[in-house]
Amino acid sequence: MTRWGEPFRESDALATADVVDQAQIAIVVIDSFSLLRYWNPFARELFGFVDGRDYVGRSLLDIGIHESDREHAAQLARRVLRGEPWEGTFAVLKSDATWIHVRAQAVPMRDETGEIDGIILIAREALRSGRVEEQYGLLERIGSRLSSSLEFESTVKGVAGILVPQFADHCFIDLYERDRLIRQVSVHAEGWTPPPGTWYDVGDEVRYPERHFVTQALRRLETVVSNEYLFESSPNSRSDYTSRQVGITSAIAAPLRARGEVLGVLTLALSKLTPRQKSVYGGFDRDLVGAIVSRVALAIDNARLFEEERGTVIAFQRSLLPSRLPSLDGLTVAHRYLPAASSRSHGHEAQIQVGGDFYDAIPLSAGRVGLVIGDVEGRGPHAAAVMGQLRAALRAFAQADREPADILRELDEWVRQLGQEDGEGDTWIPSVSCLYMVYDAWSRELSYANAGHAPPLLVTSESVEKLDLEVTDRVLGVRAKGGAGEDVVYHQADLRLPIGATMVLYTDGLVNRRPVGGDPDPEQALVQLSERVSEVADKDVEQMAEAAVHSVPGELEDDTALLVVRTHSDELALREGWFRSEASTVGEARHLAAKTFKEWGMDRDQAELACLLVSEIVTNVVIHATPHPVHREFTGGGVLDSEIPFGAGDAEDEFDEDWSDLLEAVGEGADEEAEDPEEKEFLLRLRRGASTVWVEVFDNDLRLPRIRSAAADDEGGRGLYLVEQLASRWGSRPTPDGKAVWFEMPMHAQEEAKEDKEDDGE
Repeated sequence: MTRWGEPFRESDALATADVVDQAQIAIVVIDSFSLLRYWNPFARELFGFVDGRDYVGRSLLDIGIHESDREHAAQLARRVLRGEPWEGTFAVLKSDATWIHVRAQAVPMRDETGEIDGIILIAREALRSGRVEEQYGLLERIGSRLSSSLEFESTVKGVAGILVPQFADHCFIDLYERDRLIRQVSVHAEGWTPPPGTWYDVGDEVRYPERHFVTQALRRLETVVSNEYLFESSPNSRSDYTSRQVGITSAIAAPLRARGEVLGVLTLALSKLTPRQKSVYGGFDRDLVGAIVSRVALAIDNARLFEEERGTVIAFQRSLLPSRLPSLDGLTVAHRYLPAASSRSHGHEAQIQVGGDFYDAIPLSAGRVGLVIGDVEGRGPHAAAVMGQLRAALRAFAQADREPADILRELDEWVRQLGQEDGEGDTWIPSVSCLYMVYDAWSRELSYANAGHAPPLLVTSESVEKLDLEVTDRVLGVRAKGGAGEDVVYHQADLRLPIGATMVLYTDGLVNRRPVGGDPDPEQALVQLSERVSEVADKDVEQMAEAAVHSVPGELEDDTALLVVRTHSDELALREGWFRSEASTVGEARHLAAKTFKEWGMDRDQAELACLLVSEIVTNVVIHATPHPVHREFTGGGVLDSEIPFGAGDAEDEFDEDWSDLLEAVGEGADEEAEDPEEKEFLLRLRRGASTVWVEVFDNDLRLPRIRSAAADDEGGRGLYLVEQLASRWGSRPTPDGKAVWFEMPMHAQEEAKEDKEDDGE
């Protein structure tokens, strides 16, 4: 053996590769493009390379560097390739899902000409040696990690992920909930978990004995180190046995205080789970942990405040949307609302914001349903306020049985009135996309008007594709009031849905998600949505909705509203008949209704009551229906009537329920010429749902009925009053050729009693 200072003989020379392979430090060589070229066996062990996988040519980031440290690693490469050395610490997630912190030094690697063509990285696991400078680095990293999140769960778990296993083998965080101490975090090195029923688990109420070092820390409000008598004051014998078995050697307890309030306690412990040069905590460690908990406590307090604020914001948002949708005949509906992720400022989460996405399903006359999906531009309280007012206005217009195009025209005007001054003398008016549909389950007809919203997906047994919408107009609010240009015109169209079809209505937040490390791709996202919906097309609507909201990966940068609507014809029935507008046909119409109600299994008392109301509304039609049918057309410019009935402008001819003219007509009927029956007819239409029947009477009179107050000696005027008092709901709506008067009745008396009880809030 050559003595120290003498050169090796050629036969004793050690190959450089042998030295590097046996070195207990990681050596990694990276080229000028930050791609891996070489690593020694210790590097494979340190970074947890998967056996059999070829890492040559892979990026430096592929060794498991945490996302929050990737800019750190990029900075390393830039500096070293400029010829400067670099030293620092970064977190690495190994293939077995364990965390380590790596202390690294990097220097330029030069070729024979002196040009830099790569990087030599020398690394080892940090904090195991107990070096003071590394512990101060730990404090800096904890502060950096805590400042990057305001979410409570990620905050407390992030702390434990940094401390274990570099500084401790066990980490517990217990926080007060009122006067109880509840365990929030229990993290252990090497994936070890305490046996059930020994140490307190997450969610358990924690009770420390009076002489326990954690109790002393909370009482004194100072950090306490315990290296002796660790087992004398264990909460119970099973806990004591587990502590001895795992080999606890030292522990630190530090109270978490913020803004003068004690939030809880952080406890760290060393054991035999991992090999360390240092097995007990000392005074420096106590001071270090004291500095750590001051940052942790403030972060937890901020996170709790943020969670409270977020809960308030989400509750406010959801209060503007329907909490539950009513039961609808011929439709099964599922809905979802997802708030946007927290807004960010300089890379840090700042606050969660409300948005303007909305949906609704509105019961209309005669069992028809209004379906709406919409999106108000922007985020924040103003967008939410616009959404709330818009949805309330739309629901009011819809329940008045306005046509879809007419509703969008009204909403456009409404949106323009909700503008705000932008500080530059102009008025900012939000743009709103809105799709409003009216669905008739008995005919499967869908009438709609669209203000710039994406078409829904139509799901059938054969395919999933966009619903072919014939008309799509501009979004609401695009033109400032008084601005130049023609008025915005909204159109409507009709289509018929296939039997058993399902529609998926959504807002753009669903397909505008940002994937990790990329930009949103709405077209690809729509493909992913369609494929996922196709996979669950045979499932129920709740499962389809859940699959749809999770179909597109990535961060939710905008809030999302989703409505899944499946059509079916279960328990639906329809019967109708045309009758001449003569007094003699009132009995015929009532007979058809009575026969139909009996066939449908309606309760006898309910059927008799419904037949009475049929007589009332049919009698009104016979009295007041105009002998000359008038055609009504809904156009972009409004409602156009082809002919105005004689006397329509006279107050004396106003539609009411005075039956005196009927009595006079009966007396003088023999002297008057009979009218052509083909020119004066009405349609009686009966619909049955799961537990409800609807009665509709159509005629050619454009005047809508109103309830009048009949005097004590009046012969008539009480018909519609009876309808209002005895029916569940009633109303009238204009049609292209006149009007329809309708009422709704439960088929069974107990259903009516149940509805009354719900209305009373019982």
